[in-house]
Amino acid sequence: MKANQFGPDNPSATYVTHKYPEKTIDTGEATINYAVAGEADKPALLLIPGQTESWWGFEAAMDLLREHFQAFAVDLRGQGRSSRTPGRYTVDNFGNDLVRFIARAIGRPVLVSGLSSGGVISAWLSAYAMPGTIRGAHYEDPPLFSSQVNPACGPSIRQSIGPIFSLMSKYLGDQWSVGDWAGMLEAAKTELPEWLSRAIVPMMFSGDGQVPQRMKEYDPEWGRAFWEGSVSASCDHARMLASVKCPVLYTHHFRLVDENDGHLLGAASDVQAKRVCELVAQAGQPIEYKSFPQTPHSMHGEDPKLFAQLVIEFEAKLKSLAR
Repeated sequence: MKANQFGPDNPSATYVTHKYPEKTIDTGEATINYAVAGEADKPALLLIPGQTESWWGFEAAMDLLREHFQAFAVDLRGQGRSSRTPGRYTVDNFGNDLVRFIARAIGRPVLVSGLSSGGVISAWLSAYAMPGTIRGAHYEDPPLFSSQVNPACGPSIRQSIGPIFSLMSKYLGDQWSVGDWAGMLEAAKTELPEWLSRAIVPMMFSGDGQVPQRMKEYDPEWGRAFWEGSVSASCDHARMLASVKCPVLYTHHFRLVDENDGHLLGAASDVQAKRVCELVAQAGQPIEYKSFPQTPHSMHGEDPKLFAQLVIEFEAKLKSLAR
């Protein structure tokens, strides 16, 4: 076994213990790992992590939410302790995993909140989950349109974080089959656009040369699926958003579009965010857009108090709408 070979097949080198007990559920194709905080007499909340994040990225927020919700935080397939499913990383599969998870593990209508790629999956659930399943959906700084190779509007994955996903895929390999972490860090200096190497690499990768815990728990095939476009080949974002069937809270965080070459630093441009709001409204659903241009990509990680406050306020609005 290689020195850098991580994932469910090498658990002793990959995983550490966390505050909340972990459980698993078999959805048919994938085993989904998750943790729960709060009691069943509270409203159900499903927390969906972003790419390169496991459920425990929500731990601080769960501490704050457990008095108001029964919060379920999951590892998506290909992340954390959940199954690796080679060739099967698509938005539709991620979404259907969670439809089955909601039916089997939660068993009642739920408020969903997802960060980044998890926010795209939150949007998928708000559009395509079984009727009556999703009470409301929080999109936490999702790359709607910007994670597609040929988006309907604004910058594409190739003009944003995509080159980093390509780099990870090349040097780490599907299911960590290459595992050249040191080589990837060195290659980032020359193989990435300078603006991306300077701005994103220090944030995503630890500066001590060691593999961060969250990266050990991530299947780099995710990155390849995004870079090549297969992840959303069967899920057009505009069509999805035009099909939303529940109220939405959309929080849009730091973003900057270079006026010279159009590259995007952040999850989505203002043009893309505007189109998200238009499409959800045209679908006949209320959408509350909140702009936080100074907030980092992961609000729940960097400012869990603000994140919890917004989710609690959104739940109160959902109750009001239901009356």
